[in-house]
Amino acid sequence: MGHPTFNLCLLAEPTELKYLIEPPVYAEVSGRRGENVTLPCMLRTKPHHYKVKWTKLEPERTGPENIVLISNSRAFKTYGLLGPRASLRKAHAMDASLQLSHLELGDGGGYRCQLVNGIEDESVDVTLTIEGVVFPYQSKNGRYRFTFHEAKQACAEQDGTLASYNQLYRAWTEGLDWCNAGWLRDGTVHYPIIQLRPACGGALLPGIRSYGPKDKNHDRFDAFCFTSLASGKFWSCTLHPPCLQSQRACEQQGADLALVGQLYSAWRFHSYDQCDGGWLKDGSVRFPISHPRERCGGVPEAGVRSFGFPDQKTHVYGAYCYR
Repeated sequence: MGHPTFNLCLLAEPTELKYLIEPPVYAEVSGRRGENVTLPCMLRTKPHHYKVKWTKLEPERTGPENIVLISNSRAFKTYGLLGPRASLRKAHAMDASLQLSHLELGDGGGYRCQLVNGIEDESVDVTLTIEGVVFPYQSKNGRYRFTFHEAKQACAEQDGTLASYNQLYRAWTEGLDWCNAGWLRDGTVHYPIIQLRPACGGALLPGIRSYGPKDKNHDRFDAFCFTSLASGKFWSCTLHPPCLQSQRACEQQGADLALVGQLYSAWRFHSYDQCDGGWLKDGSVRFPISHPRERCGGVPEAGVRSFGFPDQKTHVYGAYCYR
């Protein structure tokens, strides 16, 4: 890994807004998957003929900008994948705030409210943060088996999406310490380290280790997945006899074996705590600990413990179900 580089740039003087009002305090809104949020945008004055355009800012995107909604003083029209869940709040005559319903994992990021008045235009930016949890994920075939596209698919199969760098950074600040490198959403590869050890960068300071961008089609690593609140019911099931009947035990209760992302969601948002390992849909065995104690892994931090991918014919565990 090379040394990090730093770019120094001159900051332009902020332009005073004529038509729009800067969001108060700081322009960040947070929400969980499935919830509704409002991204603020207020007019200071109303030109006679104007348009307000909302776009989702995606630095990695090539081609046309990702327009979400365009409005004037009378009506609005929505566009793209976000369009069916987008609307204007219109709480009063000067309100151009964007409402998004039923948040999805990929909705997080930057949004721009732009007012266009003839040849004049100005804008304010708002950041939408999806509350959730990052979890490292590797193939049942072992370490470093995913290309970028396979990592993206693996996260989707576990009720998640590839994490962004900001999501991984936040997870690191909350205690994520993981020595294996994994893909992120932008095609870069990183891993978060809190406890220094020789195998994980040696004496380098704690932080996010970076391999930078890698070849998405040929290089292979693990994945860092991101998931948020899950709407269904999650529970553990003790099996008699165990293991091979785990799928059937869940099905008898109108459910399926839980996905890894659903287990992490239950741990993060519902403080789920279960000291017994249980099978999941992908063939792994894990258990969530919200109240650390010696007999449940012996690790002082809360988290999801993993037994990897045991042989289902020789190992006896319960199951985690989701409906």
